[in-house]
Amino acid sequence: MTAPSTFGLSSEARNLHWLLTNLVEEVPGIQSVAVVSSDGLLLLSSDPGRNDAARQPRAAAPKGPRGSSADLATIVSGIGSLTIGAARLMDSGPVKHTMVAMDEGSLFVMSISDGSLLGVHGSADCDMSVVAYHMALFVGRAGHVLTPELRSELRKSLESETESAGSTR
Repeated sequence: MTAPSTFGLSSEARNLHWLLTNLVEEVPGIQSVAVVSSDGLLLLSSDPGRNDAARQPRAAAPKGPRGSSADLATIVSGIGSLTIGAARLMDSGPVKHTMVAMDEGSLFVMSISDGSLLGVHGSADCDMSVVAYHMALFVGRAGHVLTPELRSELRKSLESETESAGSTR
């Protein structure tokens, strides 16, 4: 994994980048991670080099509006919205986490205190309980610092990263 540039970011933003990098590097089977705001915008990603498909050779470019990070953010947002709606219909309280097991991988979505979501794409052989545990640690550490100001800073950082990648074509 290539670490994103954190130059010029606040200490809280750098800390969140570090937590995300640590999650991916320390937990076996995690393929990619996205933090998505409550309105569905990608805030933080483990795939900074794949946020923009224009950076990759045409044959290797992932499908989607901006690449794999945007695709994961879209999926996480959609699943989050669906499960929140289901919980309301069932009058069962807030959704804590969602896990989807597939033949070739797993998807985990966990709520963060401010309405944001943490999404993890795991390999087929990942240990779901280990991934869920480390996601809960991330949420516990990140939830209290993910303020509206920090969400705005993270979003602007991703936008400027995408713009600078587009200008290097």
